[in-house]
Amino acid sequence: MEYKILKSPMKIGNVEIKNRVVLPPMLMGFGQFDGRPTEKMMDYYEERAKGGAGLIITEITRVNDKTGSAAFAQLAVSHDYHIAPLAEMAKRIQRHGAKFFVQLHHPGRQNVGLLVGTVPLSIEAEKLTKGAYGKLLYKLTPAVGPILLKYDIVPSSVAPSKCEPAYFAGGRVRALTHKEILELEQQFIDGAIRVFKAGCDGVELHCAHGYLLQQFLSPVTNHRTDEYGGSLENRMRFILNIIKGIKTECGKNFPVIVRLSADECYSMIGQEGKGYDLKTGIEVAKRLEKAGVDAIDVSSAGYDTFNYWLEPVSFEPGWRKYMAKAIKEAVSIPVLAANLIRSPEQAEQQLEDGVQDFVCLGRPQIADPYWTEKALNGKTIRRCICCLNCIQSMQDNAYIGSHGECSVNPFVGHEKEKLVKNGNGLKVFVAGAGPAGLTAADILARRGFDVTVFEKSDKPGGQLKLACVPPKKDKTAWFTEDAYKICLEDGVKFVFNKALDAQTAKQENAYAVISATGSNPIKPNFGGSHNEDSVFTFEDILSKKVKLEDCNVAVIGSGLTGLETAEYLASNGCKVTIIEMEPELAPGTWMQHKDDILPKLEKAGTVFKTSEKLCEIEKDCIVTENIKTKARSRIKCDKVVLSLGSRPDKTLEESLKDTDIRVFAVGDCTKAGNIAAATKNAYIAATTL
Repeated sequence: MEYKILKSPMKIGNVEIKNRVVLPPMLMGFGQFDGRPTEKMMDYYEERAKGGAGLIITEITRVNDKTGSAAFAQLAVSHDYHIAPLAEMAKRIQRHGAKFFVQLHHPGRQNVGLLVGTVPLSIEAEKLTKGAYGKLLYKLTPAVGPILLKYDIVPSSVAPSKCEPAYFAGGRVRALTHKEILELEQQFIDGAIRVFKAGCDGVELHCAHGYLLQQFLSPVTNHRTDEYGGSLENRMRFILNIIKGIKTECGKNFPVIVRLSADECYSMIGQEGKGYDLKTGIEVAKRLEKAGVDAIDVSSAGYDTFNYWLEPVSFEPGWRKYMAKAIKEAVSIPVLAANLIRSPEQAEQQLEDGVQDFVCLGRPQIADPYWTEKALNGKTIRRCICCLNCIQSMQDNAYIGSHGECSVNPFVGHEKEKLVKNGNGLKVFVAGAGPAGLTAADILARRGFDVTVFEKSDKPGGQLKLACVPPKKDKTAWFTEDAYKICLEDGVKFVFNKALDAQTAKQENAYAVISATGSNPIKPNFGGSHNEDSVFTFEDILSKKVKLEDCNVAVIGSGLTGLETAEYLASNGCKVTIIEMEPELAPGTWMQHKDDILPKLEKAGTVFKTSEKLCEIEKDCIVTENIKTKARSRIKCDKVVLSLGSRPDKTLEESLKDTDIRVFAVGDCTKAGNIAAATKNAYIAATTL
């Protein structure tokens, strides 16, 4: 496919973008307390510019340190000292032909109270202690932070009005004073002036995803009775004053994009009539164009409706393109949009269909920084599989001073570290063609090793062959498809239907063995009068060795694998009861996955039993014991499916202990985990061999 529109230039204001590919804003945590860009941050953005993106828009960039710091490690334009380092980052990106915009942001009520007022103190403390403060903070925060948040011992976040806290953010919310609103307007304008002085190409105002600018638009968060509340004209006053100020101070030729949630999507979570819908979003876009905005970046939803702007794997690519098309038909300025685009073909089609003028590829360019170059040259792209590890890892790692990661691309955060090509044709055998094995094999081949992968089954995939079986989880298989194809392109050889053993490795004089043999489901003996052919593991079900239809099934364990197995069983007409020892369902599971799957299970009539421990399995029921009361219950069922985790398979590793062969264990055979853990583990082994 030629991708004529995708590779064609187009202007935003007077700034010409060389193609239609945009890296939209995504906080990854490469920053520091004082808001200056770090080397890692600049490396990360520059790598995407090298990869061919036409426009790079920074992560959320704060204009206010006190109430507007959304993370300790965040970019900022709140002071003049930010101008020079921002100018350096701009030059590094622009030298590759990409244009560089900075997104101006304030979290409003979606801030975490832990950050309100903390960052200014942290900046000074870090200076005084010459870096010791940060180390101490990141040591204490994982333990102390959650306690402070749980008991609400933190300052209030701010919003246009006092209102309910945002889902996921929590805490207390207070109303901005009139004086604070005027100050914030000026801070946004001053931030844009600094961006202009740094030689950047434009700014984007973040009026989406439930952050402060959008909070002024929303009836959910704006109950003001002064000139900033009430009518749509008044609710838009805050952002319109900012736009007017930027155009006055930076000139009409300095482009301003507004990222807009076209629909708050409350109706999609069953809260019809709450917030504003697409009709209001279209009207807002028209008024923004009239105010002199140069482009609209169409998005949707907010923290209360998280999955409708940052979708999990079950959502169909392009599902929300109707929003962008509706805005495009209402305005004459360029329209940017993400729309869950996952292939060059989809991108070109949506451009051709008039859905949008630019494609925003956020997670796809985390997964493959060379997405644009590969698309335009017909090369294999590592596709984003929508696993949400990027945001989960960014949130989790923020407490320890680290950054977001990617399941598909373990090189995120290591952009400057070049592979050492010293393999010199030495023979390396990889046991297992799951995520860890494929990742290690490709890296080693690129380093110049002679790599052969042994896979005991007839095709690659490992545990991912199970993960893509539940309803609407087929995108998970993209990992295997892409990684296998790239391995072949890089010269990796594959032997299927053969497990690697110590004898083969010794006979073939292998220099090293990468053991990626995975894990086996845990299947304890619970006792009772049941027959063994009525008790199965999640692997039995998802591998389709066993097919259960139209029966009563008890699923033991509500981790994500247990929930997905239950969903698959429900799709086969089974009535499912989920048993969980912990007081809450899916303990430790990222909230977006729970928000995605639990309503579907509820709709299917699934029964959830928490704080219950499985004790015995009888012929027609299970016996459970309540963790708190110790009371026992009998729950009727025909079959039992265990989802109690997996035990690493260390057989190969053990058999090679007394040889001269260097052995590296990676993935689930070290510790059962997710895709991200497997690829990260494989990256470390393959780059240090």
